[in-house]
Amino acid sequence: MKITQIRNATQIINYAGKRFLIDPMLAPKNTYPGFGGTVNSDLRNPTVELPLSIEEIINVDAVLLTHTHPDHWDATAVNVIPKDKLIFVQHEGDEQILRSQGFTNLQIFSEETDYNGISFTRTACQHGSDAAYENKELGEMLAEVTGVILSHSDEEKLYLAGDTIWTQTVEETMKREQPDVIILNTGWAHVIGYGPIIMGKEDVLKTHVVLPQAKIVATHMGAVNHALVTRQELRDYAEINLLTDFVYIPEDGETVIL
Repeated sequence: MKITQIRNATQIINYAGKRFLIDPMLAPKNTYPGFGGTVNSDLRNPTVELPLSIEEIINVDAVLLTHTHPDHWDATAVNVIPKDKLIFVQHEGDEQILRSQGFTNLQIFSEETDYNGISFTRTACQHGSDAAYENKELGEMLAEVTGVILSHSDEEKLYLAGDTIWTQTVEETMKREQPDVIILNTGWAHVIGYGPIIMGKEDVLKTHVVLPQAKIVATHMGAVNHALVTRQELRDYAEINLLTDFVYIPEDGETVIL
């Protein structure tokens, strides 16, 4: 298994002989305004450039799309990814969105899906606090997102946790599935007045406590205005808590081999 950090939550995962592009946000630096109602909204997104060429990034077998928020599926991705590229999506709603954008080769994540011996299992996420979802406008914006578990007879089980805060359901998923490798979105992105909408550094420790032998790969840092945890902060936290043998914090363009 190879995991290449591209930018934000965008990664390329080589798994069981296939190459997957995760949540592509592909626009040049400063293309979009900051997300309204979030911290540091005066900054423009993405806040850094891509580390690789778009041609290299989209040279994959399939795209895995956890949801369609613009920091995971942006207008540049819509324009540059071939319309017949195989794309896995979380549900019929996202499938309809992508069909309206001209994409034709779409599948919904399902335990029944077998892609060259690779199975996908959707997992529950909560993209913000209960209070955030109780706010009608904000709840509709946060909407439904998904995590995904990949498994194959020749690979370790991989849990792509997705855009979620720590919840009892996430913990139960970890205990039930016992993944060997976990990708956590740890940027601790904040909505003003409602707090974090994804995990932060403390959730890395929580994950290690639940799965003490698992390898944790941290992503979704350093590229969008509302992400507050930096890679250096997470490295310092991992060192203080004696997690450095278990936690990988790749820079943009860096590949982790597991």
